[in-house]
Order: sequence, then C-alpha cells, then structure tokens
Amino acid sequence: MGPLWFLFVSFLFVAAASGAAVLALWLISSERAKSPSKTASAIALGISSAWAFCATGFGYLSIPAQLLLSASYLAWLWLLYRLFGDDDRDKKLAPIRPVVASLALVELLHLATLLTLFNHLGNSAQAQVIGHFVVIFRLLFCVGALVLVHNLYAGAEQQARQSLRWPAAAMGAMWLYDLNFYTIAYLLNQPPELLAQLRAMALLAAVVLLAVGSLRNESELKFRPSRTFAFQSFSLLVIGTYLVVMVVVAQAISYAGNAYAPTMQAVFILAASVVALAVLPSPKLRRWLRVMVSKHLFQHRYDYRTEWLRFTDTIGRAGPQAPPLPQRIVQAVADVTDSPAGLLLTPLDEGGLALAARWQWSTIEVPGVAVCCESARFFEQSQFILDLDDLRAGREQDIPQGAYPDWLFEDERAWAVVPLVHYERLVGLVVLARPPLARQLDWEDFDLLRVVGRQLASYLAEHASQDALGEAQRFDEFNRRIAFVMHDIKNLASQLSLLARNAELHADKPEFRADMLLTLRNSTDKLQGLLARLGRYGAQSGAVREQIDLAALIRSVAGQYSARHEVIATKHPTCFIEANTEALEQALVHLVQNAIEASASNSPVTLDLRVEQGTAIIEVADNGVGMSPEFIRTHLFKPFHSSKPGGFGIGAFEAREMIRAMGGRLDVESREGQGTRFLLRLPTSTAAAAQSDINDVNAEVA
Repeated sequence: MGPLWFLFVSFLFVAAASGAAVLALWLISSERAKSPSKTASAIALGISSAWAFCATGFGYLSIPAQLLLSASYLAWLWLLYRLFGDDDRDKKLAPIRPVVASLALVELLHLATLLTLFNHLGNSAQAQVIGHFVVIFRLLFCVGALVLVHNLYAGAEQQARQSLRWPAAAMGAMWLYDLNFYTIAYLLNQPPELLAQLRAMALLAAVVLLAVGSLRNESELKFRPSRTFAFQSFSLLVIGTYLVVMVVVAQAISYAGNAYAPTMQAVFILAASVVALAVLPSPKLRRWLRVMVSKHLFQHRYDYRTEWLRFTDTIGRAGPQAPPLPQRIVQAVADVTDSPAGLLLTPLDEGGLALAARWQWSTIEVPGVAVCCESARFFEQSQFILDLDDLRAGREQDIPQGAYPDWLFEDERAWAVVPLVHYERLVGLVVLARPPLARQLDWEDFDLLRVVGRQLASYLAEHASQDALGEAQRFDEFNRRIAFVMHDIKNLASQLSLLARNAELHADKPEFRADMLLTLRNSTDKLQGLLARLGRYGAQSGAVREQIDLAALIRSVAGQYSARHEVIATKHPTCFIEANTEALEQALVHLVQNAIEASASNSPVTLDLRVEQGTAIIEVADNGVGMSPEFIRTHLFKPFHSSKPGGFGIGAFEAREMIRAMGGRLDVESREGQGTRFLLRLPTSTAAAAQSDINDVNAEVA
C-alpha cells in the first residue's frame, strides 16, 4: 500500500472519530435532538470515537484499539436494549433480556480469549486455536445482534418505526460489515487486511444514519446546530486535522528509511505535543475560533436566547455576595461584547454625568463631571452608540466633540459608549473597555446593545424610584420624630402652667421659690435647645439676605475650633456677597465638622477663599480618609445615610440645600485615602447686582 492509500485510510478513521464525537456532544447538549435514547447513543458514539482515534494512532489491530472496540460493542448493545425499553416492549417480550445478557457474555468471552491470544503470540499453534475462538465469539455476537435489530424494527408499531429506522439501520450497517469481516477471517485463518483498513467506513455510515435520525423533524430536515455545538465541532475539526498532520508527517519520516528515522519521529512528536499544549489551551485562540464560527457558520453573530438568559441572570443576581445594581448593569452590557471592564455614568442634579460605578476598571481617571450637559443631551436625543475606534480612525465625522471628552478619547482602552434611555430620557451611559479580540461594531451589535440599554435603563429608573420612595418614607419618619419633639414642648408648657398656678398659692414660701427657679432654668434650657434644633430646618435659610464679608466669616468659623482642632483660614482680601449669615455659617460649620471627623487629630483642615469670574469659591479641604465615587453618588447627599452612630445623616444634605437657597452650588471632589475638597460657589455682590439689573431690563422690555 502506498502513501496515498495510507492517507485515505487515516482520513477515514479521523473523519469517523470526529463525526462520532461531534454527534455525541450534540446529543448531550442540544435540546432539539430527536434521537430516542440519546444518552445511550451519545455513550456508544463517544466510545466508538475513542476506538477510531486509538486505531489511527496505535493501529487497528493494537491491544488498546481492540479493547475499545469491545467496549463499543457493549455500548451499542446497551443502546439496542434501551431502544426496546423506549418502545415499552422490554416488559412484554421476556426473551429480550436473556438474549441481551447472553450477547454481553459472548462479548466478554471474546475479550478474555483476545487477551489470552495476546499472551500466546509466541506459540503459533496455540495462537491459531485461540484465534479461531476469538473469531467465533465475534461471529456469534454479530449474528445475535443482527437478529435483535431485526426484531426491534419489524416488531415495532408503524408510528414507532419512524424514529427507530435510523438507529436500527446504523447498528445493522456496523454489525453486518463485521459479520462479513469475521466470516472471511474465519475462512482465511487471518484478518482480511483490506476490510480491517476500511472498518472506519462502517462507523462513518452509522454516524451519518444516526445524525439523520436525530435531526429529522417529520417532513423537513434542517441542520440547525447550537453555537456551543458548532464551536465544539470546529475545535474537534482542528484537533482532528492536527492529529492527521502529525500521523502523516511521522509516517513520512519512517518511509525515509534512514538510520535516524526513529529519532526524528520521536523529536517531531515531542515538538508537536509541546506546540499543542502551548497553543490549544490559549484563551485568545478560543476567542478567535468563536469569532470565526459565528462569522462563517451562522446568519447572526449572537445566540439571542443565550444572551438573554445571561443578561437576566446577571441583573437578577441577589444576595449579600452580589455586587450592587450599578455594577451589574455595567457587567450585563460588557458581557454582550466580551468587554473585560466598564464604567457607569449617571446624571447629576446640576446637569451633566458623573461616575456612578466601576466594574473591573480601577485605573482610569474620571473627573467629577465626566460628561457635560451638551454631550448628555446629544446621547439623549440621538440614542447613538459611539464606537471610539471609529472616531480615532476618522471613520466617524458627525459626532460633536463634547460627546467624547478628552479623558475618554485619550484612553486607548476605552472602546464604546452605550446610552441608557428610558422614556426618551437619558438615565445613564455605559463606557466599555476594549475586548481582548477587538472588532468594529456593526448593525447587529448596535441593535442588541440598544435593546439591552433600554432594558437596563428601566431597571436603573426603577432603582431610582425606589430610592426616592425610601427617601420619602424616611422624611415621614423624620416628621414623626418632630411630633415627639412637639410632645416634649407640650410637656414643658404644661409644667410651666402648673408652676404658674402653684405660684399663686405658695409664692411666699422660700422652698417653693427655690424649686420654681430651678424648674424655670431647666425648662428654659430645654426650650432653647429645642428651638435651636428646630430653627435649622426652617424655610428661612435663604430668605433674609445681607452683605457678608466672606473673609471675616471664614476666620470666625476657623476660630470656633481653635481649642479642639487645627483649622487654617488662608488670608484673602475682603469679598462681599449677599446671603443669609446664619445659614451660610451653619453650612460651613457642617462641612468643617465633617472634615475634622474624617481627619487624624494632627491633620489640619484648610479653609480657602478665591474669586473666579464673579463667583466666590470657598474651599473646605482635608487630608482624611476620603470617599469613593460610589459613596458620593449614592449616600453623601442623601438624607438619613449616616456613618456615625445615632446620626441623622442630614448634615451634607442640609448644607447643600442652604447653599442652593442662596443661589449657589456645592461640589465635592474626593479620593479614598487622599482626602476631600468641598467647593461652595456663591455669586459675589457685583455679579448678583449685574444679574439683577439684567433681569430688571428684561422685565421693562417685556
């Protein structure tokens, strides 16, 4: 036999092995498989595949190949019995079980005599006698198995035959081929070489027949494999091709016939094994295979059923170990494109977008206002999914520059921006990192990301609604607390009323006068404390305004803490604004107190004042523990979120509301472990007067 014949035989065995393995994997993984007893079919196909691979590598007459062939016989016999069971005839036909058990015993006897034959190959006379028994046992098995296959199909009802014909034909083809093979072997006293080399054709025919029966669906026959099955099949094809190439090259080296052929074969097999171990497990190779399979074998890139199941699993994850919803939102979008990391940007109260969550992306620097108001308006109106690689390559020209700020555009890892729109309102942006195998986004990516973005926007809006409802409930609880305070005031009033009535009767007694003075003093202190607390939550925070020297006010606030903590007020010329003195001082006290509590005892707090374009900016800075962007976004300015035991958690919220009531703004910049800066922005008296004049002119013109 020449090299071409050897290549043809090797191809038959590899094709049969690969086909059997692929069909076995599909029967196990696919829900569309129509094959009866598909688990038993998958087991039989898997063992037959192992036999074919072993026969390719070690030879079809080798000990491992013969052992696996016997195992495959037993597996196919088990499939035959399971087919009788699916037809409910194993209970009606009592002789079936004894026949199956007898055939299994015959195969075990064949295996025992085969092992005995391998132990007596040196004695030709004994080997010839044992070889006759080996062939006879296998002939008995093939005849009995073919009889059972005939009974399986002939005795089935007409309706059941539709599903039984294909597995019956598959097993009949294999055992009929083996019956001829062992008959000739018995007559010739040796295995027929040609039929042994073509044994893989019987297995290949069985695989084709079983595949047709598994994929057949009444009147139509369509091959619709799952993506997992296609990827596994493609991987098996790669492995099979690698195996064929390795065997062919090894045999070609042996045909060279020189003295170094065995050494060259060993070196080649070692090198090929090292290459396989280095390349085949590579995640990059698997991703490339997945992309190639999706691109060339399927009409659509995505398996939408799988994507939606993964999406719902990510979003619906609950429990103490589950990440917060904003992080799960980023992960849900990133999973679609295999992105390894991402960010979530959500709207600020003053406009623009800020960082709300990170997912596996701690290195990127995000400013306080990540995206400006104009950019947010662009994404809200257009719902455009931005591919940053298109911008960098100049393929996209019609995008306003504000839609991709410098911090995002200059980071090469940033890849795509997906808007989350709910009822035509932008509730967030997801920034995706570049996947390991980057590609240009197309219409299918845009459609799927847009649908996923709308769904996630509804989750995010619902989450915000729940937070607002919880906040309203906490305000209700706060109102109930105020009711208790009013009850205390009522009790104090009752005490004073009783004291006044008793004074008319006992005013002349020294003991009563002493007790009256003590009661009055205690009641007065309690009332003053209650009034001071209640006055902070009134509506007069920005009502009464006056000219305030900010430099003097900052020095005054810093002086209040001179005995407790070092508060440094930088020197600044006189700067006047129009505001409510008590409210502004109270807001500064809140922020300074928070900065002191976040700092070490020897770490000073700094109060700075500067003027920029008609706006006075007061900066309260510390070098304390700092805050994460997530805490700033979700807790800092939310009432009743306090990290201090017994605290109401309304200090920062109250300070921001008082600053807003005076026409100003309160911003915060913080990094964990590096400290925090609060920036109070208030219009100076000149700017406020100019704005007032403009308003008056506009009113006169109107």
